[in-house]
Amino acid sequence: MEPEDGSPRLMSRSSREQPLWVSSLLRTLKTPCLLTGDATCLHKGGDTTSTPQATRRHGRGRPVHLGPPGPPSDTRTPCRQSPGSTSPTRKQNKETTVTINCVTFPSLACMPEQQLLKPNEWSYCDFFWTDKKDPQSNGCITGFEVLLQKQLKGKQMQKEMAEFIRERIKIEEEYAKNLSKLSQIPLASQEEGTLGEAWAQLKRSLADEAEVHLKFSSKLQSEVEKPFLAFRENFKKDMKRFDHHIADLRKQLVGRYAAVEKAHKALADRQKELDLKTQQLEIKLSNKIEEDIKKARRKSTQAGDDLMRCVDLYNQSQSKWFEEMVTTSLELERLEVERVEMIRQHLCQYTTLRHETDMFNQSTMEPVDQLLQCVDPAKDRERWVRENMTGEIRPVDIEI
Repeated sequence: MEPEDGSPRLMSRSSREQPLWVSSLLRTLKTPCLLTGDATCLHKGGDTTSTPQATRRHGRGRPVHLGPPGPPSDTRTPCRQSPGSTSPTRKQNKETTVTINCVTFPSLACMPEQQLLKPNEWSYCDFFWTDKKDPQSNGCITGFEVLLQKQLKGKQMQKEMAEFIRERIKIEEEYAKNLSKLSQIPLASQEEGTLGEAWAQLKRSLADEAEVHLKFSSKLQSEVEKPFLAFRENFKKDMKRFDHHIADLRKQLVGRYAAVEKAHKALADRQKELDLKTQQLEIKLSNKIEEDIKKARRKSTQAGDDLMRCVDLYNQSQSKWFEEMVTTSLELERLEVERVEMIRQHLCQYTTLRHETDMFNQSTMEPVDQLLQCVDPAKDRERWVRENMTGEIRPVDIEI
């Protein structure tokens, strides 16, 4: 009967049979149990079928390999023979897996380089599988945490851009206020003639220009600053949700790996007990020792079953973590593209508003330019003389 979780198990062997696969497992797994890229699926009766557990299906049925394009260079583990194999144990010269922080990766010594999930796109889902050293502490941060930090940094940059636009708005508002105030100062208001008309128009243009800058600041606030601030108001909550989800899966993976190591130790202890009983039987024949050996064999076989169940649960957890990492990292990638595109569009809006402001400012100068072209000193002199002349008869010499 297979367990409820669907993991394959060995059928109980006869108490009189020597559990060869148990001895084989112990001889090949001298270090704590680290899972290979090609895990072995055990079926009833002790038959084995090699099942590439490092290969998952993703998307449109395309094979997806577990782990990064190249394995880390640390802590490699030796290949292990199938626990259920009845063939003699053979030493394997190549290493098949690397396990770091409870995550199992394939080794290039036993397999070619993995194909990227999204070749030539530098996608998040291809380059953040391993942990990296945290420069601020002696610990490590996961690849997913690196992606989250990128998202949070992007949100902070967006906030700082909004603050920059706010300062630009303040400058425009202050500038408009000062221009309006300057336009009302009665300096040189007594200038006359065509020059006086040009001067008066120049002062009026300041008020018009102030209005242009005031409208510019208002549009900056509504069309640039507010969208920056309003974009993804629930961003941090969403990031926490992603973080907790992946962290929970990683925590489960660590727990399952610890269970594998515990089961491996238990199997080693059972085998030692069986070896001890066997040695005692060789020294002295006894019905009691034979019965103890039968019990020890059953316990050893059960320990092997427990180990394979733990291995299967670990592989299931890693598969789930892998799938969620791919899905979530692609979602973070989509969010980053969306953020960058949003900022680009609103900065383009900023430049558009700025060009419009320049055009409006230019239009306020056109009447001033026209009047300046009409400034005529001779005409101004004629007008002034007509209005202020005191007499046109010139004085003459006195006659005696």
